[in-house]
Amino acid sequence: MRKLSHMIIELSLATTFLAGLTIVLGGIVEGYGYGLSLGTKWPYTRDMVHLAVRKADPEAMHRISATLVGLLSLTILILDFNLLSIAGFISVIFTALLGMATLYVLAGKLPSIFQGFHDIAAYTTMVIYLLIAMGFDPSRFTSFIIDAITPPHFLYFVIFMGGVVTGTRKMRFSIGDVRKPKNRLQWIWIVHSIAGVIFFLSLILLQLWIPLALALIEGIVGLLVFRGINRNPEKPGIVVGLHQLFSIAIVLSLVIFSI
Repeated sequence: MRKLSHMIIELSLATTFLAGLTIVLGGIVEGYGYGLSLGTKWPYTRDMVHLAVRKADPEAMHRISATLVGLLSLTILILDFNLLSIAGFISVIFTALLGMATLYVLAGKLPSIFQGFHDIAAYTTMVIYLLIAMGFDPSRFTSFIIDAITPPHFLYFVIFMGGVVTGTRKMRFSIGDVRKPKNRLQWIWIVHSIAGVIFFLSLILLQLWIPLALALIEGIVGLLVFRGINRNPEKPGIVVGLHQLFSIAIVLSLVIFSI
């Protein structure tokens, strides 16, 4: 572990928190049908604070939070220039570009895989700044990422497929009865669920009991999301935000237990 100044630790923790908050706000955006509330232009700065404060638009809050992550990321890059801070800044850029792409996914102009890649980039950003705050050795970052994406670690694939589900249904289509899948959306949801089951099994294999407990809760919340989407596909509710919140808890627990 590296010795860091209190300023870098505090900035990194703030960035980690805001990155996680941005993810949860993204879930709330989906849960209450605000996906295209600001159109497809990004970052869209006109009246952003007014929309966030006065009208409680979660999409405006999402974009403000993402902007703050970018500013903090640049600050950390300048003050603590190394492989991790470079990777974090690049991850923020990719998250922003893919965030812009997701707007076109929702508008039907780009394929749903862009939503999956956006979710991976968003979670990677959060993880990198947590690693920086914990004093993680930058020279070990490459091996850390390789371990995170190779079997039996399936969480990244679960996150990716969750994003593809969101992109495919475009925050307005129901999933329907998956017992007899008839369309692409239902098959994608099944792949997402199978990946989740494999992830549960991998946690048992690795004897990671706290992440497993969180993953089981996440599975239950995921079923509630499925139910909410089928009841009201445009506004499934707060459960989507909770789904992201427990995903974050799983990711953070895995990072802590792996170091």
